[in-house]
Amino acid sequence: MKKLVIVVVIIGALAGFFAFDLQHLLTLENIKARQAEFLGLRDKAPLAVSCGFFAIYVLVTALSLPGATIMTLAGGGFFGLVWGFVLISFASSIGATLAFLVSRYLLRDWVQKRFGDRLQAINKGVERDGALYLFSLRLVPVFPFFLINILMGLTPIKTFTYYWVSQVGMLTGTLVYINAGRQLAKIDGLQGILSPGLLLSFTLLGVFPIIAKRINQWLVRRRVYSKWTKPKKFDRNLIVIGAGAAGLVSSYIAAAVKARVTLVEAHRMGGDCLNFGCVPSKALIKTAKLVHFMRNGSAYGLEDSQPRFSFSKIMERVHRVIATVEPHDSIERYTGLGVEVLKGYARIVDPWTVEVALVGGESRRLTTRSIIIAAGARPFVPPLPGIEASGYLTSDSLWEALRSYEEVPKRLVILGGGPIGCELSQCFARLGAQVTQIERGERILAREDTEVSAFARASLEKDGVTVFTEHGAVRCINDDLGRAIIVVHQGMEKRIDYDVLICAVGRSARLSGYGLEELGITTDRTVPTDDYLGTLYPNIYAAGDVAGPYQFTHVAGHQAWYAAVNALFGEWKKFKVDYSVIPRTTFIDPEIARVGLNEQEAKAKSIAYEVTRFALDDLDRAITDGAAHGFVKVLTVPGRDRILGVTIVGEHGGDLLAEFVLAMQHKLGLNKILGTIHTYPTLSEANKYAAGEWKRAHAPVKILTLMERYHSWKRG
Repeated sequence: MKKLVIVVVIIGALAGFFAFDLQHLLTLENIKARQAEFLGLRDKAPLAVSCGFFAIYVLVTALSLPGATIMTLAGGGFFGLVWGFVLISFASSIGATLAFLVSRYLLRDWVQKRFGDRLQAINKGVERDGALYLFSLRLVPVFPFFLINILMGLTPIKTFTYYWVSQVGMLTGTLVYINAGRQLAKIDGLQGILSPGLLLSFTLLGVFPIIAKRINQWLVRRRVYSKWTKPKKFDRNLIVIGAGAAGLVSSYIAAAVKARVTLVEAHRMGGDCLNFGCVPSKALIKTAKLVHFMRNGSAYGLEDSQPRFSFSKIMERVHRVIATVEPHDSIERYTGLGVEVLKGYARIVDPWTVEVALVGGESRRLTTRSIIIAAGARPFVPPLPGIEASGYLTSDSLWEALRSYEEVPKRLVILGGGPIGCELSQCFARLGAQVTQIERGERILAREDTEVSAFARASLEKDGVTVFTEHGAVRCINDDLGRAIIVVHQGMEKRIDYDVLICAVGRSARLSGYGLEELGITTDRTVPTDDYLGTLYPNIYAAGDVAGPYQFTHVAGHQAWYAAVNALFGEWKKFKVDYSVIPRTTFIDPEIARVGLNEQEAKAKSIAYEVTRFALDDLDRAITDGAAHGFVKVLTVPGRDRILGVTIVGEHGGDLLAEFVLAMQHKLGLNKILGTIHTYPTLSEANKYAAGEWKRAHAPVKILTLMERYHSWKRG
């Protein structure tokens, strides 16, 4: 009943305010017109007028009525800088607190009861750092203060904390607006607009958000660094932990701008991509593709032949390829570029100190202004009962473990239906292994559109892969019959025997052993970062797989630029990392390449789109190459040629995608691609023809009808 009474009173007050057109009283024009009258009243009864103004201001802010900003400007004009500041500072804080209390009394219990499970993280954050959050919001006038009052009333922040933080947080903004109002009151004509005082006031209004942001950054830094002692001098400008793609690019950039940088790597330079991922897998894929061509020579006018090979020699070639690429990422090269490379294990002691346990047994402790964590990721191994006893390989360990095999493992089980699992499945099947691929989800490559997943599955099965979807792995066994994995499908258990089991169910970031827990940095799945790749500590950054959200080598290199530049020059200018155009390719045959949205993502995000398709079986070069299978699918804004996303399934799909990546990055539409000359006969023409399909679907029918009539008239 009490709540109902309060609601009725508030609604009545608001209705009366608008019904009697009282809002026109709180306009700059009205206040300016009645300025002389008000000043006369102020001079006759300064205390009464001050109290009346104070009460009205409290009422306006408490009821969230429009006009508080105008009253602030008026307060500066009517009462001057000092007294106006005192009145409005306390009136605004009291009114805001009243609005806060009303919101809390009327709404908080209902909101928390209905949405409490979703608000747990927010509630914990407010309990821990509510004062800092509120202070940050109060510093920046772009956030409507009445909305802050209502929303903060729904949180667990204490009333007294809300009052004093609001009082302090609004001081600077209040002062700026009162000073502007004091100058506005002096305008008598057009000449007054150019007065130095008024120009200074508007300048302050413009730069205030920047100043507020700097103050907030200073407060954040002071808070997170409060228990640490900052060195007076530093040994390095930057220390980078991890020599994978992100670490190499970061240290390269630092050395290029003449910063003193140290790169720490415990294992092999080049990281996972060079030693275990992109490079060896693509070398093996190339050999498997050649074997496939030989077995299917009749498709090219040749005789089918059974290639003879030693699997160990194939693996030796893989390692030769790694060795050939290795100098690009070597210690010698980076030392020559100006990077100090240390072989050892790095641990962050405090926000500016890194301790390195060198491989030789010695230890070094270095201070640095900034740190970049680029430790990469490792294969995730599911905790299946018996998996350790029965043995398994991962995408990291298989290259060395299978190096001495003279023949391809006969029975091979690959656990996982993602890109790595699909690439390895097709590859080993083409080399002659009996491959079974197990995926517990409904389909392989689940992040792609359904038709793309189906296309991929058909390609793998055509090469001899047995694909089991909706099969959950339960346990591994090693009994008298040999090694096997037990899976469950529709409630029934099934035994799948194998000679080699490869786990390819994903990768998890390397987060332990670097001192992050002791620093208070969360290490659940990845290192939490802001838009600039900064962590909890503004001078510590993360890039690559440890930061997410994408585990691609090219994204790691992309992030490394932002991390390095922000780490070295962030006190002057920071750059937000741009994830708007991220390409990806799964290197099965045919390749599956994508950039931007696909259909299932667009639907999930309720984004309107149009689809344009071009089938590769209609492309001359694809036909001549025996690669006339696949398609180019483009998503565009309805009625426009702006590209939202592209999926290419086909020969060299990853290479063909580059044109669309460039177009999306530089905001070029399909009309630009259509108007670009493409060499004939090449696969790249598929991109132009896809653009042509879009153009045909959006042909101006009325204009073409008029043109038809025109040409008919010309013929007589």
